[in-house]
Amino acid sequence: MKFLANENVATASVSLLRESGLDVLHVAEDCPGERDADVLELARSQGRIVITFDRDYGELVFKLKNPRPVGVVYLRFDPQWPTEAGEILAGLIGAVPLEGHFTVVARDRLRQRPLPPT
Repeated sequence: MKFLANENVATASVSLLRESGLDVLHVAEDCPGERDADVLELARSQGRIVITFDRDYGELVFKLKNPRPVGVVYLRFDPQWPTEAGEILAGLIGAVPLEGHFTVVARDRLRQRPLPPT
């Protein structure tokens, strides 16, 4: 599984995911300031799952029909420490299917919706 972490994901969380052996690009490092639609296209073209705290991605994928990436993980909480997002995501990998889904992660629950067909 390959991931593309949006700029709003802490570098410490990205590092934690990389240290666990995951292939993670970070918008903040690789293409800072990139528009959300371009982030989706990059994720789609490279077969990556987007990780973001930005709620606009749901609208971009479902309403505006932007390019559909392999998956989207929308983290819907304010991290209490820099690695929290990475820790939570690492716990989800293998436990729930992330590919083909728009996954909304809160501290106390998880919701998934299938991504629209390409």
